[in-house]
Amino acid sequence: MKVFVLISLSFTIFPVAFSQTKKDTLKTKELEEVSIKAWQRRDISRMPEEQNGFLNSGKKNEVITLSATNASITLKTGRQLFAKIPGVFVYDMDGSGNQLNISTRGLDPHRSWEFNTRQNGVIINSDMYGYPASHYSAPMESFEKIEIVRGTGSLQYGAQFGGMVNYTTKKPDTSKAFSLESINTVGSFNLLSTYNAISGTYKKFSYYAYYYQRHADGYRKNSQSDANAQFVQLNYQFNPNISLKAEFGRSKYLYHIPGPLTDSMFNADPTSSTRSRNYFSPDIYIPSITLNWKLSEQTKINLTTSGVFGNRSSVQLDAFANIPDTIQTATGQNKPRQVDIDRFNSRTAEFRVLHQYNIGRLRNKLAAGVVYMNNDLHRQQLGAGTTGSDYDLTLTTPGFGRDIHFKTNNIALFAENMFQVTSRWTFSPGIRFENGQSKMEGVINYYTVNPLPTTIKHNFVLPGISSQYLLDNDNTFYGGISQAYRPVIFKDIVPASTYEQIDKDLKDAFGYNAEVGIRGQLFNRLQYDLNYFRVLYKNRLGTLVLQDNAGASYTYKTNVGNSLTNGLEMFVQYKFPITNKLLAGLFASTSFMSAKYISGQVSTGTANKSIAGNKVEAVPNWISRNGVDILYKGFSCTVLFSHTSSTFSDALNTTTPPASGARGFTPAYSTWDINASLRTNSLFMIRAGISNIFNVQYFTKRPTFYPGPGIWPSDGRNAYVTVGVKI
Repeated sequence: MKVFVLISLSFTIFPVAFSQTKKDTLKTKELEEVSIKAWQRRDISRMPEEQNGFLNSGKKNEVITLSATNASITLKTGRQLFAKIPGVFVYDMDGSGNQLNISTRGLDPHRSWEFNTRQNGVIINSDMYGYPASHYSAPMESFEKIEIVRGTGSLQYGAQFGGMVNYTTKKPDTSKAFSLESINTVGSFNLLSTYNAISGTYKKFSYYAYYYQRHADGYRKNSQSDANAQFVQLNYQFNPNISLKAEFGRSKYLYHIPGPLTDSMFNADPTSSTRSRNYFSPDIYIPSITLNWKLSEQTKINLTTSGVFGNRSSVQLDAFANIPDTIQTATGQNKPRQVDIDRFNSRTAEFRVLHQYNIGRLRNKLAAGVVYMNNDLHRQQLGAGTTGSDYDLTLTTPGFGRDIHFKTNNIALFAENMFQVTSRWTFSPGIRFENGQSKMEGVINYYTVNPLPTTIKHNFVLPGISSQYLLDNDNTFYGGISQAYRPVIFKDIVPASTYEQIDKDLKDAFGYNAEVGIRGQLFNRLQYDLNYFRVLYKNRLGTLVLQDNAGASYTYKTNVGNSLTNGLEMFVQYKFPITNKLLAGLFASTSFMSAKYISGQVSTGTANKSIAGNKVEAVPNWISRNGVDILYKGFSCTVLFSHTSSTFSDALNTTTPPASGARGFTPAYSTWDINASLRTNSLFMIRAGISNIFNVQYFTKRPTFYPGPGIWPSDGRNAYVTVGVKI
């Protein structure tokens, strides 16, 4: 059995006065006491009632403060980062730290594409209507906090079922004109990363910028990864009421794809690989300009223009896991690989206004705005690639088998009003209007007989309402319901072969989110959030088998059924002193989900079968993360136990996997992690951790498309060390 150990070390240096007087010694003792009090502040908190033109009253939301979170930051280990957010399902697609694949409430975690994903309030989904995955992958070292708003609160952000996730970068240093921060990590599987940032403030101008680079060989054979990212933020405060911010972010990585495994391969050696010539590389640019203007004490406006540009490219032998990539006898060479390139050209303009007014003595707030999106996703696929083994997008035959554009114009209007009914009770009705269309045009070489659907309209009126009641200053009842939809995206209307036909009247997925809960704190030590939720997801897509007039069978992609998810989410955290210097905390973050199809049928290959009553694929009944936090002086440590129950990979709930491993049962899995940090003084901090301490061999789901159908093992035992300096 292989044993891998990774150590992570982190130093942070802050400016101090190097005086040796007794007075300074006394100050040092006071700082130790302050650090203990700081630990008492919540690592998990709630968003304010109003923020950046959005209303959060009555919404299920969480804020993760990363500086107070013990986690494997460089590898973006999702179960650790979101350990105290109940119900977050993490798809561990690769252990290289490139992407976060998360979802909540029974939705699909692939590249977090059920969320409206943002960085500093700027949309970073690659194409909200064509390919809503987030390929932009900034380093977690650059973020200060992560904000999450569940689906019931998403009407202000977008119409997504999942809600909104916002990654907030660190802020410029306001105490000096120039400061430098460097964070460096080494670890298992030859992990090596460096994050270097500068920031400062001079009069009305402030700035923050970083450069990041990372290499890892990966847990599996042929799973190397190289990543780099850059970011710059420039701020100018014209006066106390007007500010302008310009940002430019870029991320790029090259991932050597090790290929899917069959069940027998996984059981024999989960670190094995079925592909040595497959690669994937997104290169994404995110520019934005934001104007904030406080017109009066009652009215604020925000205008943001942004874009997502770049591409995601891959070269690979696209085949099931049980089909080997071998030398061809006839040619004496490898098979030619397939080249696919998506080019993103997404532009967004978002205008918001927040107005406060009084009715009698009660304060009310109106948030309203408009969002315009103009996107052009250019998809080039099925290119004839080389027979080589490196990352090479060269075509041996000019042109692509699929060369098509998916163009979207969409405008959305939203308004939400928070009515202060009493000093304790508020309710906030809201509405969102979506109007636009997506149009496909181009060439599919193998599909010339049957016409394709070329235009999909997005016309929706989405109402919602949320409410909260303050029991006292610390405890709140909250609840709400809102409608949501997920547009038919590019891959849904592109036939996989000449034997597949697409329903010309495909409907967007449509439904609602509902929740009710109570949250707050008791005895100044017990923090909690308990809620019940329901998600209705109609018009799910799938495939049927039909027969044409001549009696020949063909597959037909269409809306196949509806699903309903009921669930409970619970977070409880209790912090208490053991001595005047030793503090401890216990936490439990657990969700229960019952996700089932309430109607529909799908193809078994030769016939259609009802799926009513079946479980929705990749939705575990239980996700539970529980742990212990310890703090002694400058030392903090978190021990985390995570458990995720079993799931199915398809709507038919296939139990016995085929030889390819493309469908079947995903067993339950449990892991233990430990992360710790030591702040020796105000200058230095050392962080270290071991993930999957007992080297459990597991996988989280069997994908149906990228990176290939089959088993994708999650990482075994690994460790990390991070070293940082700030001057």
